[in-house]
Amino acid sequence: MEYEKLKKIIINRLKENLPEHLSYHSVMHVKDVIDSVEKIATSERVSEEDLMLLKTAALFHDTGFLYGSKNHEEKSCEIAEEYLSNYGYSNDQTEKIKGMIMATKIPQTPHNHLEQILADADLDYLGRDDFFVIGDKLFEELSMFGIVNSERDWNLLQEKFLESHHYFTETAISSRNQKKQDNLNIIKTKLKNY
Repeated sequence: MEYEKLKKIIINRLKENLPEHLSYHSVMHVKDVIDSVEKIATSERVSEEDLMLLKTAALFHDTGFLYGSKNHEEKSCEIAEEYLSNYGYSNDQTEKIKGMIMATKIPQTPHNHLEQILADADLDYLGRDDFFVIGDKLFEELSMFGIVNSERDWNLLQEKFLESHHYFTETAISSRNQKKQDNLNIIKTKLKNY
């Protein structure tokens, strides 16, 4: 699997072609998910091969945004399929990667350990200190699409999302749940003060 070669190509394609109004679904997000996937996978003790598949799935998981936000996961799978066989990935590996990409679709429904790891990595920031910094980027993006119209709308949406979200892996549960709860409490306080 020629992951490093592929990473250069895909990151470049995203840099050059992702719509500029995507403040959250950006190259930075893709790199963040790759970092998170490495941390979680290492802690969850996956094999070298599985780690490579996870990093590849993280690399491709939002490439569908090159063609718009609607059904971007399905589109991301198609894009991955276009590339992978030319870079040393077997059909079986490609199918696993597509499964992982689909596991990031909200509401998340991962069907195996690798899919759980990518799902957790994609939303790792919910339980981190940079939650509000990253959240502001998503707010900006959703405002642009007309999905939220005010900060109050946004906080109500976040409250609902954080309350329904749960991590799947032991690693994310133990390292992110408490901070995610703290972040939720801050949002609840903001909502009380409107």
